[in-house]
Amino acid sequence: MRLASYLDPAGDRLAIEHGDGRIWSSRSLGAGLPASMADLLADADRGLAALRRAVRSAAAAGQPGDVDPARRIAPVPRPGKIIAIGLNYHDHAAELGVEIPTVPLMFAKFPSAVVGDGAVVEWDPRLTDAVDLEAELAVVIGRRARRIREDEALAHVLGYTALNDVSARDLQFADGQFVRSKSLDTFCPLGPVVVTTDELRDPGDLAVRSYRNGQIMQDSRTSSLIFSVPYLVSFCSQAFTLEPGDVIATGTPGGIGYSRDPRVCMHEGDVMSVEVEGIGRLDNPCHEICPD
Repeated sequence: MRLASYLDPAGDRLAIEHGDGRIWSSRSLGAGLPASMADLLADADRGLAALRRAVRSAAAAGQPGDVDPARRIAPVPRPGKIIAIGLNYHDHAAELGVEIPTVPLMFAKFPSAVVGDGAVVEWDPRLTDAVDLEAELAVVIGRRARRIREDEALAHVLGYTALNDVSARDLQFADGQFVRSKSLDTFCPLGPVVVTTDELRDPGDLAVRSYRNGQIMQDSRTSSLIFSVPYLVSFCSQAFTLEPGDVIATGTPGGIGYSRDPRVCMHEGDVMSVEVEGIGRLDNPCHEICPD
């Protein structure tokens, strides 16, 4: 299934996107279904089974969609944790001129940075003038995971989505660590949907691309990951508990703007885009703000 979230007057609500483009709110599919992504994550196995039955009935009956795609927000509106992995593509390590890591390089992005497809990514040019984009496959945890083996890892995954690890490069290098530079408000576009593991069974060979104003920047595949999705889930779980709704951003491939000659940064009016095969595309316009 392709799970989405959208806003209505009562708050964020769960929706299911059908292959033919229809989007159903879970409440239109029947009583007793999870009303929001948080509700689903509270008991993902039971909730997904009920949603699958309801979706089959709605599709067979030709039930029209009732959610405007323009109302979608990030499918996981406020993850508990966003665990990001640096230097996890061979070509990205090569373009930076660094050695291949022997263990995953982890950092965090704050959940307050999350926005959805179409949302404006904004920043104060007095704070940063070196904004870059990074296309990533992201893993959404569906079942609690603590000290699990690699061969158990995918059983704890709800599904996959696309993530743009927007980065203020000047802050990144000035700070000597990544958190502030990658956690500015709006610096984590996520979506447009979460594709569940029954539909996207193998995350190990998916195209991952980014674009600036429609021109391709990054173009790789997850088969070039240094550390695989199962390895990352297991590795993280050895150090801390992964909880339903946590997100692991698996790293970005080569082609980032800041490694180019001349360097390419995002500016007012640009559109940054991230695309992951089997999931979809995030398009986010850029806006430079100058608060009073």
